[in-house]
Amino acid sequence: MNTNYSKPKENLTDLTSEKKETQEIPLKISYSPNFPDLLKQLGSSILISTYQAGRLVILRHNGQGINAHFRTFPKAMGLAVNALRMAVGTKYEIQELYNQTAVAPKLEPINTHDACYLLRNTHITGDIDIHEMNYIKDQLWFINTRFSCLCTLDLAYSFNPRWRPPFVTSLAPQDRCHLNGLAVVNNRPKYVTALGETNTPQGWRENKANGGILMDIETNEILLRGLSMPHSPRFYGNNLLFLESGKGSLALVNSNYHQVQTLAEFPGFTRGLDFYGNLAFIGLSQVRETATFSGLPLTEKFSERMCGLWVYDLQKGQTLGYLKFDSGVEEIFAVQVLPNYRFPEVLTDDPKLLGTSYALSSEALADVSF
Repeated sequence: MNTNYSKPKENLTDLTSEKKETQEIPLKISYSPNFPDLLKQLGSSILISTYQAGRLVILRHNGQGINAHFRTFPKAMGLAVNALRMAVGTKYEIQELYNQTAVAPKLEPINTHDACYLLRNTHITGDIDIHEMNYIKDQLWFINTRFSCLCTLDLAYSFNPRWRPPFVTSLAPQDRCHLNGLAVVNNRPKYVTALGETNTPQGWRENKANGGILMDIETNEILLRGLSMPHSPRFYGNNLLFLESGKGSLALVNSNYHQVQTLAEFPGFTRGLDFYGNLAFIGLSQVRETATFSGLPLTEKFSERMCGLWVYDLQKGQTLGYLKFDSGVEEIFAVQVLPNYRFPEVLTDDPKLLGTSYALSSEALADVSF
């Protein structure tokens, strides 16, 4: 099922910031001709976090093409979203938003939006380098990379450690193994990825090209070793997949969980993965030749690396389309499909709207009069 990247004819779109908060940085995207129709057919939108640009990107079909909508979140990394809630991990806090659908049609342009996520809670975690997050039974779980552990929230504390790799002997803000990815199975945290099986401050850096691991956190078993900077493990359709970022690839773990099949390679550092039907949505980052990314198979194979979102058909084994960030965004962290919402909005800094939008229980609403 290996496939090579081919460059179809592109649609080009120039974007400028919609708010002064983005410092009027000009943004440019390009996409394959089929990308808008693909998003329209799915009846969905796509959320992308980018820590380098400090943005949450909302890709929406606007009736003619792709509207790339940006909201500011400092060092936006971990992202969890469903029809009701959204959480964004930032530089030193987790911001939680709730979807108030009654507000959506009142936003300008009137009757255009079908979802409106408004800021509800902010939890100060400190600078813990928040990586992947997921809602499990209404509880938010997240990877605390700086302290090498998997956590939940506790109102009294910065974070509540729930698990860490057994080879990491203590909690310390030292990024010992670069724990990063989380896969959920049957509403339980199940698999994680890390860039090293190491117990020293940033020890993973010494063998970053092939020191990565995939672990089962219920058994503490290391299922795979020798991976090139693995990220984004996902259990989907009874299969365990992940991104081997150092190779720019999408990989499938075989049925005995001890061998890997590379499904496809892409022209960028693969990180951020979600699915819809038989389609995989894969984030690509345009990594530079720095100490962190030097010596990787990806940088040796692709002299030109791209940043954007690639769509891969798991059944056909081929790339269907893509959207590229040609300027303004160079690195992507998380990718999330938002099913059944074509044109959502995300608001954290609109005092008037936040001050006049109320969320109440069904019981309380029964007593409300206007």
